[in-house]
Amino acid sequence: MGSVIRWSIPMRFRSRLRSRIILAFLVFGTGLTATFAGITLVMREWLEEELIESTLQREVDRFVEFKRDNPDPNAPFVFSTDIKINVFSRRTFASVPFEWRDFQSGVYEISEYRDGAMRTFKLAVRKADDLWAFLRYDITDQRRTRDALVWGLVFVVLGFAAASLAIAFWLSSRVLRPVTDLAARVRGFERGKQPPPLAPQFAEDEVGELAAALDDYARRLNELVVRDREFNADVSHELRTPLAVIRGATELLLAQDGLPDKTRERVRRIDRAARQSTELTQALLLLSRSERAAPTDGETSDVAQVVEQVIDTHRPQLGNKPVEVHVERVEPALVDAPSSVLAVALGNLVGNAFKYTPAGRVEVRIEAHRVQVVDTGPGIAAHEAPSLFERGMRGEGATGGGAGLGLAIVRRLCDLYGWRVSLAPREGGGAVATLEFGAG
Repeated sequence: MGSVIRWSIPMRFRSRLRSRIILAFLVFGTGLTATFAGITLVMREWLEEELIESTLQREVDRFVEFKRDNPDPNAPFVFSTDIKINVFSRRTFASVPFEWRDFQSGVYEISEYRDGAMRTFKLAVRKADDLWAFLRYDITDQRRTRDALVWGLVFVVLGFAAASLAIAFWLSSRVLRPVTDLAARVRGFERGKQPPPLAPQFAEDEVGELAAALDDYARRLNELVVRDREFNADVSHELRTPLAVIRGATELLLAQDGLPDKTRERVRRIDRAARQSTELTQALLLLSRSERAAPTDGETSDVAQVVEQVIDTHRPQLGNKPVEVHVERVEPALVDAPSSVLAVALGNLVGNAFKYTPAGRVEVRIEAHRVQVVDTGPGIAAHEAPSLFERGMRGEGATGGGAGLGLAIVRRLCDLYGWRVSLAPREGGGAVATLEFGAG
């Protein structure tokens, strides 16, 4: 049973197309608004700083030059803006506030506690060899205005984000409406019928192209299904006649007296093979049509009788192997299904048990609603049991020929009739195959 190869497919993040559209619109709207607000704050801060600092630097320089030209302390100097001034010379060093003494020429931002509140100032410093000048400008109101602007822009950004989200929900529903309409039409297709064309129902846009592609795919798929069904039906129909001829000939041969025992056994093998082929063609025809059929004789199928036929058909697989076959009838079991379908399902399970049991015992246990086939062969691994019902899958350690289709056919028949089939390792070695029947 060749090894089963499992490919590990990395999981990718998946989200609905509408969610991605909403998220993209929200991120774009919020990001654009936040960027504009940030640029506004930066530009305002930069312009304000440049304006205040350049003005203060210019005023302090003018004041120093004026004092040099007009040494009289009472000489009036008019500032171009509302600036508080403190003038100190080296001779009045003690009058300079301690925290200002280390400042070099330039403009600084300081905070002082005045009039019962903390206030913020810009301090312009001009130190010359003969004169020190300090100009102080109150910017507390500007800072308050800046803080108010920041909070205002925050609320504006949040408002635009909420608006972007609302618009995104509305636009996504409008944009995706043709797609959802297309999906609804595809889901409304009736099984087994040629679907109506989709392209005429949509505009000549991307969704219309998708609808046209789906129409073309549906047409090609329908043609393939029709050819497959016709082929299966033709093959099944054409095989019935030669199989019936073979079975008729074997019945006549077996009815003859004086037929050698070896020849009689060979004819019986031919008859079993013909019966098995007939059952298989009938089951495959039902699968190709995806339709259930009641028993051809109008009665339910006796599971025990079918089991006996299946064991008789597959017994040649045992050959000379020391394998004991035992059938245990716990309860009578009747199934509302053709004996041919039941024979194909049970035949694969019993045939596998005979094939892969070199020595020991094969037991078929019949209960009211299920059949168990237990063997003492090499068994199967628990992790590979579900995969053995897939087409082409064979278990580890499988020997001999085989395409790995038998159990896949059993699974399809079970899906068609509402049955369940499973494989599991047997305690102590071997395998247990279980076929459970539904209500009908």
